[in-house]
Formats: sequence, structure tokens, C-alpha cells
Amino acid sequence: MNAKQIVRLSNIIGITSILLLVYWVFTFIVIQVFGLKVFRENMTESFYFSILGILALMTGSLIVNLMFNLTRIAERNNEDAVNAKSNRRKFITLLLIFPLILIILFGGDYLTSSKKEKMLIDSAKSIVESNKSNSDKLLNYAFSKSYIKETTGILRVLSETDKNFPGVTLIVKDSIKDSPVFLGFNAFYNEALDNDTIQPQKINYIYQTTKEERIYLNEVFDKNNDKLRYSSDKGSYELFYPYKKNGKTIIIYFSEQQRYGKLGS
Repeated sequence: MNAKQIVRLSNIIGITSILLLVYWVFTFIVIQVFGLKVFRENMTESFYFSILGILALMTGSLIVNLMFNLTRIAERNNEDAVNAKSNRRKFITLLLIFPLILIILFGGDYLTSSKKEKMLIDSAKSIVESNKSNSDKLLNYAFSKSYIKETTGILRVLSETDKNFPGVTLIVKDSIKDSPVFLGFNAFYNEALDNDTIQPQKINYIYQTTKEERIYLNEVFDKNNDKLRYSSDKGSYELFYPYKKNGKTIIIYFSEQQRYGKLGS
């Protein structure tokens, strides 16, 4: 391989590395800005390390060019003779890769969310149906120490049953001074309640909601709506699972935080 061929090869490697770096950085920025969860953990880490590999290729090709000093004015003249139409096509092709990357990233994030939705719903149904007796006990809501303690124990069992649900909360509708509120009970029990002199206060169990969530919760408790509500945002997945029986209604809320996507090996 002569010097001219070496320079040509190093130029190809350098230009390819620059393009890959631009696309890689663009992909990284889109993932970070929009909080997309596309690839599994090992693929995500490999993606980050590949940027270092690209930088190494760029540095190597630059060193080769400097060592052989083969950038010649005559070759530039030959390059100027390249068909302009062909150059435009190449430029347009390179630009079209950007929207293609966006389609892949947002499509991957959507598939990750869809997989998570199916997994959460299937797991929720399995957990509730396999723990019928405990689930029925949750329906007998009454704001008292005994109910809170029993509910905490049941929710702890539910949260430990399936690794897909690190967070489980029971939501009920009640009132404080004639104002309707939603109360939430989780798997963490306040042992101070075992002291007879300490009485639980409803205000300490108020479940904070958004406007959209309140609309949904009111429809479940007041309008006999029994539809599930699933949502995802930047790796945060949540499922509201209504459970109704004998005219009584509760909602079991499942949540999960996920750093990586579901696509890939």
C-alpha cells in the first residue's frame, strides 16, 4: 500500500468517524433531553463507550495524515471536478439520517413503554387474583390504627411478590372537615402508632395528585369507572388498578422507576 492509498484510507476513516460522532452526539442529546428509554443497560453503556472508540479513530487518522503529509493541492483540484449533483445527493442522504435517528429513538421508547404497560397490567392482575383474601381485606376501609397496620402488612406482601413493583400504594377516598380527599397507604408502617396515646391523622396520609389524576380517581370512586390508568414519563411508569367488590372500591397504585429501555440483548 503506497502513501496515496494510506492517505485515502485515513481520510475515509476520519470523515466516517466525524459523521458517526455527529450522529452519536445527536442521539445522546435527544435521549437525555427527552428522557427516552430505548436500549437495555448493556447496550446503553456500549453506546457511550463507542463514542470513545470513535474519538480514537479520529485521532489515529489525523496522526496518519500528519505523518505522511499527503494533502496535495493537485488532489484538491481533482475533488473539485466531482459531479455537483452527486454531492448534493450525498449531502441530502446524510441529512435524512437525522430524522431516521429520531424515528428509531422515539419508536424504541414507545415500544419500551408498551412492553412495560403489558408487564405491569399482567403482573397486577396476577398479584391481586393470587392474593384474593388479602385484597378483599383492603376493601374494608376504615381510618383506624388496626386498618392501617393490617394494610401495611398486606401491601408489603404485594410489593415483595413481584420485582416489577417496588412501589405499591393503596388509594381510598375519604374526607377531612367535609372536604373530599384521597388517602394513600404504603408498605411502610409508622411504629409510633403502636403507642396508645398517638392517634393517626388523616392529613398525614393525603395522597398528592395532579388534576388529571383527580379527574380519573373521582370517576373511579363516584362514577363506577373501572378502567385502568397507565402512564409513563422519562423512565417513570405507573399503573392505577381499581378493585371493586360488593359496592366497595379501592385503587392499588403500582409504580416503577427504570433507568434503561427494554430493546436489545
